[in-house]
Amino acid sequence: MGFLKKKKEKKKEFDVFRLYGTKHPEPGQCDEITTRGHSISMSVDKARRVIDQIRGRSYAETLMILELMPYRACYPIFKLIYSAAANARKNKKLNKASLIISKAEVNKGITLKKLKPRARGRSYLLKKPTCHITIVLRDINHFDEYDKYLESLSPQKVITSLAIRSRGRRRELLCGRFREKHQIKTFLYTIGLI
Repeated sequence: MGFLKKKKEKKKEFDVFRLYGTKHPEPGQCDEITTRGHSISMSVDKARRVIDQIRGRSYAETLMILELMPYRACYPIFKLIYSAAANARKNKKLNKASLIISKAEVNKGITLKKLKPRARGRSYLLKKPTCHITIVLRDINHFDEYDKYLESLSPQKVITSLAIRSRGRRRELLCGRFREKHQIKTFLYTIGLI
């Protein structure tokens, strides 16, 4: 019985590190919402021009930018982001104010072909490009609990835990918002390691 209990404790610790590591979180504890728009009738380059402007921005700032930009591609992207935020609020109880666009990409879709009729029974081919848009919204407050856990550790405990672990596990320990904002040095300074 004692052996099984130890094994469960180890599994639990590994899950905590994996949840905040470089890999994706477990399905029930995910902090991301993904929305995909398939076969949207516009060119990939026109959609990318808009997507590049909003990548990494907050939800409210993105909506404001999309409303004011003069491109036709803005409206379908606006609808996708709005839908993703509504899903995040309803399904995962995430706050819209703390959402950021962590990933936004555009891929080429199928090309629709039509025949345009002309005089004397002739016709010519029209090719209409389509694209697939994928947008991932992420909750930045998801790492608050883990930040508190890291700050509660004593400097000696952080040093020993870093020394024992392999390089990949070290990355998992100093991850989350610290790695995203490149503030590992500041964090180590505040807890007295540097």
